[in-house]
Amino acid sequence: MSRPAALALLLCLAGPARAEEIFVSNERDNTVSVIDGDSLEVLRTFPVGRRPRGLTFSQDGRALYVCASDSDAVQVIDPDTGEVRHNLPSGEDPEQFALAPDGRTLFIANEENATTTVVDAQSRKVLAQIDVGIEPEGVAVSPDGRTAVTTSETTNMVHWIDTKSLAAVDATPVGQRPRFAAFTADGARLWASSEIGGTVSVIDVATRQVMRTIEFAVKGIAADRIQPVGIQLSKDGRHAFVALGPSDRVAVVDTATYAVESYILVGRRVWQLALNAAGTRLFATNGVSGDVTVIDAATFKPIKTVKVGRFPWGVASRPMTPAQAPDGRAAGAVP
Repeated sequence: MSRPAALALLLCLAGPARAEEIFVSNERDNTVSVIDGDSLEVLRTFPVGRRPRGLTFSQDGRALYVCASDSDAVQVIDPDTGEVRHNLPSGEDPEQFALAPDGRTLFIANEENATTTVVDAQSRKVLAQIDVGIEPEGVAVSPDGRTAVTTSETTNMVHWIDTKSLAAVDATPVGQRPRFAAFTADGARLWASSEIGGTVSVIDVATRQVMRTIEFAVKGIAADRIQPVGIQLSKDGRHAFVALGPSDRVAVVDTATYAVESYILVGRRVWQLALNAAGTRLFATNGVSGDVTVIDAATFKPIKTVKVGRFPWGVASRPMTPAQAPDGRAAGAVP
């Protein structure tokens, strides 16, 4: 078989090309909206369980996982059709979760019973329920897969979990009501937001000690309205984007100096953030205004506001392979 013929066969087996898609959970409508990554228009909206919050994808983009908090389930959904394939056991009130690099182990924060539930997404079995602090919320897994963390809102701590023994091994005090956590790409640092504390803690992973506390101040906005929640690190690692809740701003932080470079005005009550595959566009969910602000990640300027459902909360970009990208472009490339 000639090389062009072999390439054509591979593209055929990969399935039809599709544009990049951004998925948004609408917690008051019990739906997920899908935004076209190029046109920035809503393509479709489909129903899910009650009060959807966190959402993430399988590594191949063929399965969407949704934390249906009030349904006490993690739903596994076909992202093309919106059909619920099955529910995974999740523990009570799943809020956020993280998929380990092995592509099958989910770490789920259970707000009501102060545990982190660990589930094998392939066998659909609970591997462990780990006691953590009161009202766990944020979850992250290190790039090497060896460590998971859960933030506890009432205990005001980051809890460290050994993923081999599935046991909590340490805890780091942070600011009041920690909501979200994100590892840097090299796994050396952990960024954790504290909603009521109004800060972000940067933690040295080797020592599990806070090495820097970042504060925020927006001119004309009362300090108690500056409430850090979602965090998204840029693809090149040079910036951290921080959603500041009812201040209606996204902060841009230089990760080398920890200085705040900019505050981006978005919709009302910004919750979570996600980048497209190329890292060129940032999507911010705005709960009260019921929309998503699309931001140019290089210039820090809003591009467009996209209306979705009521109280959008979580957001995730669907992974794409180069073979699936339209017009032969690399996955997530923006014309």
